[in-house]
Amino acid sequence: MAGKTRNEASSSKTGSGGRHRGESVVFDAGRRKSSCGYCRSGSRSSISHGLWAHSITVEDYQDLLDRGWRRSGSFLYKPEMEKTCCPSYTIRLRVDDFVPSKEQLRASKRMQRFLDGTLNAKKQEQIDDGPKASKSSGSCIHHEVSGSAAKGSLPGKDGEKNKVEAFMHYLSDQIDDAVRACTENGEFVCDVKLPKASVKIVLPAQRKLQVEGSEDLLYSSNISFQIAATLRRAQSAEKDVPCSKLARHNTENDVASLAYSPKTIAEKLASSLNHVVKVSGITVRACNGHINFYSARENNFLSDGIQIVNVPKESSTGSGSEEGCLKKNSGCPQAKRRKLEIRLKRSSFDPEEFALYRKYQIKVHNDTPEHVMESSYRRFLVDTPLVFVPPTGDDTVPPCGFGSFHQQYVIDGQLVAVGVVDILPKCLSSKYLFWDPDLAFLSLGKYSALQEIGWVKENQAHCPSLQYYYLGYYIHSCSKMRYKAAYHPSELLCPLRYLWIPFDIARPLLDREPYVVLSDFAVLQNGGSTPRVPEILAEMKHDGLNKDSNDIDDEEMDYADFVNSDDESDTEADGLTSVGIGDGDVSNILIGLKKSCVRFKDLQHAFSPQERAFLETQLRGYMRAVGAEIAGRMVYSLGG
Repeated sequence: MAGKTRNEASSSKTGSGGRHRGESVVFDAGRRKSSCGYCRSGSRSSISHGLWAHSITVEDYQDLLDRGWRRSGSFLYKPEMEKTCCPSYTIRLRVDDFVPSKEQLRASKRMQRFLDGTLNAKKQEQIDDGPKASKSSGSCIHHEVSGSAAKGSLPGKDGEKNKVEAFMHYLSDQIDDAVRACTENGEFVCDVKLPKASVKIVLPAQRKLQVEGSEDLLYSSNISFQIAATLRRAQSAEKDVPCSKLARHNTENDVASLAYSPKTIAEKLASSLNHVVKVSGITVRACNGHINFYSARENNFLSDGIQIVNVPKESSTGSGSEEGCLKKNSGCPQAKRRKLEIRLKRSSFDPEEFALYRKYQIKVHNDTPEHVMESSYRRFLVDTPLVFVPPTGDDTVPPCGFGSFHQQYVIDGQLVAVGVVDILPKCLSSKYLFWDPDLAFLSLGKYSALQEIGWVKENQAHCPSLQYYYLGYYIHSCSKMRYKAAYHPSELLCPLRYLWIPFDIARPLLDREPYVVLSDFAVLQNGGSTPRVPEILAEMKHDGLNKDSNDIDDEEMDYADFVNSDDESDTEADGLTSVGIGDGDVSNILIGLKKSCVRFKDLQHAFSPQERAFLETQLRGYMRAVGAEIAGRMVYSLGG
């Protein structure tokens, strides 16, 4: 019977193609109390439920993230939201909807100017000219970015710059004409003042090699998002507006989902701009709500100095997979240029990374040298319980595979930043970032976040299920966390029903109290008794979200917090209640004992009544924390 149950458990850990992806084996650490690194209360007021993970599949960890869990090395933890001093809400961003803020765009431009050699920073320390030998053994996302065309034109030539700016104004005017045409045709509300279009240059570091040919993305406008927001506000303010005014070609039921969709608006406007192709020789396409302008011929004056070539695939010895590398170069010899390489490698110990981490912790977090130990670094940022899933080539796994990775940022051969990430079936989960304090002026935290968001977008072609960027926990009372909500539009996880709630709805609720059942807003809205959130949102000023909270890393709880925490895994109820679980039936929980695996219902007879009652209490707390479905898949280890 034990063998049969183990086979049943293993079969639940297979991928879409029937491939075995391992199994999850955890040891329940129960409730933990530790000092809080956020409010610095001085007492052990941070309360969480903990699991030690021997192994965990990427599917199970994805589901645990969507129930409010995170990991520190091989230790998984979930705050007890009603009891902990600083409730921590999981925050994520749907990358297709991402609209970068001005501050985030400035960080990207600052990096490009630094690479071009045109950035003047008083505190800047020069990076050695000579490249060093690469020590990366993993698959790579390899961007060699160097200088001349940071803004789509040759630097130092005012004539070229003026020509580009004039052309951007021309494109903006053409979009405005298309918006007016749609309004006159009845496709947009005629009595609402719509925003003016703004076309911006797409930086070389943000450009992508286009599948269609030798085209290069030069300019983009996000006007569709602004129009969609304006039309939605108009609909909310005036409920009795006839649907025929809002969208001439849409049915009444499709108004909200289609007529106000940035994607639909962008497609309409792009189709109205075909004449621009004939006039300027560029291509216009809608892409995920953006209106993009591409160069249509190799020697177009707008793309001088930019060369994009495809680098043949190389064998990635450390990852067991192959991944193409995108290489971007500029042919302009002017100014001192630097080369940026972004490498993605499987999580492993790297002495160069540890040296950078040590420097970062001492200078940025004021740790004493004796407290920055290799052993704690390994446990915190290198060790991982995630079972690696190699690429399959069938659009279910990205070229790098699923698992835990370190993304290295290397400038002229020198390691300047490392992002620790987990790549899962639905998301890239950002865990931690450490960077060279001498380059603080580059806002590497913002820049790396933009790169990680871009990575998800790029890899959707290989793995369509990748849709989200998880930023860890958001604590509303902690000012250091505010930067996370600046990646707009973000969502927070409801701690009770595990539904995702838009941050703009959650924020005024969290202004009132730290712990909120966020999904109650939607429930009340459907029931007719609604709080005044729309009015609050209309008056709310988004202060603090776009301030330069430069490069605050994801403040994960350190391994040491758990080693020094109080263990309260006793018969006291842990308070982790959730809808539909309650005390639940624990009979189907998989129990691991002495290398065998059986359901609890088949093992109860092996315990005395007292032992069985104690174990049932522990299992109920475990099931409330992870959910009945996950509890039926993961192996609950009793040791032995």
